[in-house]
Amino acid sequence: MTRYGAQFGPDITFLGVDPVDLDDADALAAADVVVLGAPWDGGTSHRAGTRFGPMAIRSTDYLPHDGSRPHLALRVDALQDLRVVDAGDVLMPPGEREVAMANLEAAVHSVASAGAVPLVLGGDHAVALPDATGVARHHGFGKVSMIHFDAHADTGDIDFGSLYGHGQPMRRLIESGALRGDRFLQIGLRGYWPGPETLAWMASERMRSFEMTEIVARGLTDCLDEAFEIATDECEAVFLSVDIDVCDPGHAPGTGTPEPGGLSSRELLDAVRRICLELPVAGIDVVEVSPPYDHADITAALANRVCLEALSAMAVRKRGGLVHDPAGPLLEGR
Repeated sequence: MTRYGAQFGPDITFLGVDPVDLDDADALAAADVVVLGAPWDGGTSHRAGTRFGPMAIRSTDYLPHDGSRPHLALRVDALQDLRVVDAGDVLMPPGEREVAMANLEAAVHSVASAGAVPLVLGGDHAVALPDATGVARHHGFGKVSMIHFDAHADTGDIDFGSLYGHGQPMRRLIESGALRGDRFLQIGLRGYWPGPETLAWMASERMRSFEMTEIVARGLTDCLDEAFEIATDECEAVFLSVDIDVCDPGHAPGTGTPEPGGLSSRELLDAVRRICLELPVAGIDVVEVSPPYDHADITAALANRVCLEALSAMAVRKRGGLVHDPAGPLLEGR
């Protein structure tokens, strides 16, 4: 399984954190979070390019890669207060779906089994199947809930003659038993897909989807409150899957299937922060960043900050809670 380095693009780590080899059991056991790149766009149905997403998410930043990222509101430094390392890109040969997905699942399972949280940088959303399966193999099938941010349900059955595109991973996860449909929370859905047959299947599995119209009417906070109650019922861990197209294309233009009318970047960051503060997150993926369509690195920068927001909240959780009101005066000491 040994592999370190980028499959596409320069050989860099996430914001300059230390590299690690997946075969180094001691290094994995010492880590809180292990970053993995999943450079795959073989499941894309519209605009390709997400194979370059991991490189962009790792590197897009205006600050020096100096091993420090102090969070102004939370008063933690995710890269100092957590042991974050980067195992590089998983080997995912283009056109070799079975090999690619097996490699990714094995890598995620190795990280989870070592007691660290895998943070997977996609890649298209097809990678959620091996990502969440790898975590569920460690915690137990049916013991991990999913909080899924997306414009699309990704619960299709057969598209373009395949069972395994980026529009189907959530259905495959439920069908396999890795995740329970009634502990599957989807946030930000909108647009013109899927059709009645797929919606009927989702209802039969008791999935809970918060469409954007409901979020606007009720408020994101209330929707998250409900989602959290469901996610922590009979499940010991939560997998957080963030498709960057959950945000309005004005905030995330660099993605393969943009859908107008989504969350703002601020809403997404606040939601991710809250999830990682309040819930036992055991795995994360951030997917569908397609640099060829990204203007001024807007989307890559947002994805980078989604990762940092999650890491910062996890650092607070490790410390035992907040020591500062995030809405309070900025100049109070840490």
